[in-house]
Amino acid sequence: MAPELRHLRYLIAVAEHGSFTRAAEELRISQPTLSQQVKQLERAVGAQLLDRTGRAVRLTDAGATYVQYARGALRDLAAAERAVLDLADLSRGRLRLALTPTFTAYLTGPLLAALQRAHPGITVDVREMPQDRIEAGLLADDHDLGIAFGGPHPPGIAAEPLFTETLGLVTAADADRADAVPAAPLPVRELAGRRLALLSGDFATRAHVDAYLAAHGVRPHIAVEANSVQALTEIVRRTPLATVLPDAVTDDHPQLRPIPLEPPLPSRAVTLLRRTGAYESAAARAFTALARELVRSRGYRPA
Repeated sequence: MAPELRHLRYLIAVAEHGSFTRAAEELRISQPTLSQQVKQLERAVGAQLLDRTGRAVRLTDAGATYVQYARGALRDLAAAERAVLDLADLSRGRLRLALTPTFTAYLTGPLLAALQRAHPGITVDVREMPQDRIEAGLLADDHDLGIAFGGPHPPGIAAEPLFTETLGLVTAADADRADAVPAAPLPVRELAGRRLALLSGDFATRAHVDAYLAAHGVRPHIAVEANSVQALTEIVRRTPLATVLPDAVTDDHPQLRPIPLEPPLPSRAVTLLRRTGAYESAAARAFTALARELVRSRGYRPA
């Protein structure tokens, strides 16, 4: 008997869960059926793939090798199916896009609006996640494209520079406040006496801001931490607190006022990520072209 695709999926599920019972629940088949199917696979390949003697089911050395190739085979098959369904005229298609959360505040909406205007038949699956998970997902073929920051990337990830993101201090646009920050560049040392609202520590932007402040020996009073840019802009708009955000966010919010810092925060390269050598669908190609055009039309600094 030659192994079938279901055998590969069953073996991978047992390996991931370390349990026939939990794997069967996920696959929605009975535990005896799952066990029988895996035994069929072991007979077909002529090797024991699972060690069933411990409390948890584990892959044998042969099983670990087989699963590595099984995952690759399933990934390549999924790519082949997408390639067959992919139409060059873009009357339909699917794009799986992952990006770091900060971009949702100013880039995701305009990009997807442009894509939908040009190619309304394309379905887009958008996921927010940290950069390391974006890169891992691209390597596992869970995403077609990622938008993240420049820097070292793991092997197998290709990065195309899109634009340079600049950041600055932001306050509410109410200039009548007694504590309003002057429009002239503000020396960074003066932040030591200000109350700030910043993104929480799971954002790459927060790490960028913390490194900047530490480099200049400044320890401001962090009055609020928020885990979304939208929450942060609302807080700053309605309170005397200041924050640090990409300049592009401030450009889209007339209720906010940018204040240049001296010295300025270091800029960051924004990149479009993909898996090296991966099949590039017509939807991914169209999105890439629209992204290049949009950053030019919005006047973002070239990378």
